[in-house]
Amino acid sequence: MPDRTATGAASARQLPYGSWPSPISAIDLVAGAALPTDVWAEGGSVWWSQTRPDQGGRIQLVRRDPDGAVHEDVLPDDFNARTAVHEMGGGAWWVHDGTVYAAKWSDQRLYRVERGGSPVPLTPEPDVPRGLRYADGRVTPDGRTVICVRETHPPEGGTELVRNEIVALPAVPAGELAEPSVLVSGYDFVTSPRISPDGRKLAWIAWQYPNMPWDSTVLWVADIEPLGESGGAQCRLVRPCPVASGRGESLVQPEWGPDGELYVVSDRNNWWNVYRITGLERLRPRMLPLHEVEAEVAVPPWLLGQSRYVVSPEGTVWYTYSAPDGAHLVRVTKDGNVADTALPLLRLEAMRLDGTTIRAIAAYAAQEPAVVSLALDAPGARRPPVTVLCPPRDPGLPDASISRPQRVSFPSARGRTAYGWLYLPRNADVTGPPDELPPLLVTIHGGPTSAADPAFRLATQYWTTRGFAVVDVDYGGSTGLGRGYRRLLDGAWGVVDVEDACAAATWLADEDLVDGGRLLIRGGSAGGFTVLTALATREVFAAGASHYGVADLAALARDTHKFEARYLDRLVGPLPAAAAVYAERSPLTHVDGFDRPLIVFQGGEDVIVPPAQAELIVEALAAKGVPHAYLLFPDEQHGFRRAENIVRAIEAEVSFYGQVFGFEPPGVDPVPITFGDQLPLTKPHEP
Repeated sequence: MPDRTATGAASARQLPYGSWPSPISAIDLVAGAALPTDVWAEGGSVWWSQTRPDQGGRIQLVRRDPDGAVHEDVLPDDFNARTAVHEMGGGAWWVHDGTVYAAKWSDQRLYRVERGGSPVPLTPEPDVPRGLRYADGRVTPDGRTVICVRETHPPEGGTELVRNEIVALPAVPAGELAEPSVLVSGYDFVTSPRISPDGRKLAWIAWQYPNMPWDSTVLWVADIEPLGESGGAQCRLVRPCPVASGRGESLVQPEWGPDGELYVVSDRNNWWNVYRITGLERLRPRMLPLHEVEAEVAVPPWLLGQSRYVVSPEGTVWYTYSAPDGAHLVRVTKDGNVADTALPLLRLEAMRLDGTTIRAIAAYAAQEPAVVSLALDAPGARRPPVTVLCPPRDPGLPDASISRPQRVSFPSARGRTAYGWLYLPRNADVTGPPDELPPLLVTIHGGPTSAADPAFRLATQYWTTRGFAVVDVDYGGSTGLGRGYRRLLDGAWGVVDVEDACAAATWLADEDLVDGGRLLIRGGSAGGFTVLTALATREVFAAGASHYGVADLAALARDTHKFEARYLDRLVGPLPAAAAVYAERSPLTHVDGFDRPLIVFQGGEDVIVPPAQAELIVEALAAKGVPHAYLLFPDEQHGFRRAENIVRAIEAEVSFYGQVFGFEPPGVDPVPITFGDQLPLTKPHEP
C-alpha cells in the first residue's frame, strides 16, 4: 500500500490543496536547465549532449578533459545537434579519435568538428531543404570512413517515397563533397550500423512494415570491402547474411566483442536481455543468453543510438536494468561468472566504456539526471563507485518538499493488474486541511509503447508542492514489464489504456488517498489520445489537459510520418479493413460525450500530430459550450522545447485547474477560458 504520510510537515500551516505556495515557479523549470541526453567517452575525455530550453531548445555538446579541468561547449551558438531521422531523432552525434561528427538541425547535413575548429560539412547540400538526414553513425577503425543511417525525403513528398538506408562517406572532407555510397537499402527501416573492432564486418538492424522495432526485426551481418583511397564510394558490403530472423522477436542494440563475437538484445524469452551470437565465421550463428533476468535491459527504440550495455576488450559484458530497488549493474565475464550489483540510483542509460570506466547518465529519485563515471576496477569496492562528472542544477527544493515515487499496483478491467508511480502532495511549509483530500492528476505517458518514468522531474514537483497528488500510469501496453504486458495493447489502444487510467484514479479515491470528485487527467501525443478518449467516453474525470493529443485515428494513420505510418496496424487494426474500429475509437466520433472542461496545447510545426487534430476537438468543445482553452505555439514541434513556451503551458494548465475547482494558484496569471462562466465545478474549501 502507498505511504500516506508524504503530505507535508505536521507543524506546517493549513491551506486548501492546489493553492499551496510552491518554492517552484514555472520559470524554475527551464532556468539553467541543461539536461544530459547522450554520452561519449574515449581516452579519458567525456562528451555529452545537453538540452537548453533557454537557448530555443537547442542541443549543445560539452566536453570534459581527462583531468576534469576543462568543461567547454563544442559547438557554435548557431549549431543544434539534432537529427530528424524518424522525426524522433536520437544518435545525432558521435566521436572518433577526439573528433565530433554531428547532424545539424537546420539543414540536417552531417558535420565534422575538430577540437578548437569550426564545423565542416561532410555531406553535400541536398536538393530538397533538409531532405537528406543523417544519424546513428560510427567511424571505421582506420578513421577513413563514416558509416551511418541516411533518410531521404523526395521533392514530391509522401511517406511512401521516403528511403531509409545505410551509407558510407569519407570521414575527412577532400575537395568537392561526393554523394555518399549506399551500403544497405531495400528494407523499410535500417538502424544501428556497428563496425567490428578489426573494421572487417558490419552489423545492423532492419525491419519491414507493418512492424515497429519493438515488434519484429532482423539482425544482419556483412563483410566490409574497402574500395580505394578517394571518392564517395569508400567501401561496399559483401556476403550479407541475416543472423537472427526476428520473426516475432525484437532485436535491438547490436555490439561487437573483441574476438569477432556479436552481441544483441532480444525479447525472445519475454524480457529484453543480452545474447551472445557465436558461429558467424561458419555461417551457422547461434544465440545464447548471457544471463537471463526478468527485467528489461533495453527500452523501446523510439530514439536511435541508445546504449544499455557495453563489451570490454577482454570480452566482459556490463549491462544495466532497473528494478524496484533501483538500477542494477551486471557483470558477465567471458567464462560466465556473473555479478549483479544494485546501485544508489534509479537508472543508467547512454552507457559508454572507456578503459576500465563506464561513463553514463544516471537518473535519481530526488535530483535531476547527471553525467557520471563508474570505476570498474576500484580496489576493495563492493560496487563500482559512482562519481558525478556534471552535477545537476540545484533546484533549491528542501528535502522535506520532495515527493518521492511510490510503485503501486491496482486492479483494472477484466481481472488485469496495472501499475503506476504515485507522488503524494508534499511541501515543507504547508499541509492540507484534515477534512480534505488532494486533487489527483493522472499522467498518461506517450508512445503508447513507452513507460512511466520515476526519475526526478522538477515538473512533477511543481504539482506536488502545490498540493496535487500525481500518478503516472503504466497501463497495459507499457514497456518495462516484459513483452507479454507490452502486447496487451495490441488491437486495444483506446480501450486498455483508458481502462487502466480510470482504474488508477478510482482505486486511489477508494483508498481515501485523493478526492474522488477532483480527478484530473493529462497527457501528450499518444497520452493525449487517452486523455481525450477518457473524457469523451467515461465519467471518471472532472477535467483534463491534452498536449498535442491524437483526436482522429484515421487522420493520424493517413497524415503521420513514415516511422509511425503503420504503427496503428497492430494497436488498432490494418486499414481499410479496420476502418470502423478507427472511427469508433477516435475521440472525434464521441464529441457528444465531451462535457468536462479541457485545455488543449499544440505545436504549430508538429508533423506527427498536426494542429488540425487539436483544432477539430476545440471546435467540438466550442459547439457544445464546454469550458475550454486552446494554446497554439507556432514555433514548436512535437513536444515543447522553448523555455517561454514551457513556462506558458504549465502556468496555463495550473490556472485552468484552479478555475475549474475554484481555487487561485498563487503567482500564476489566469488563462482565458471560453465559456468560463460555467466554472468553478466545485466551491473552494474554506479553511
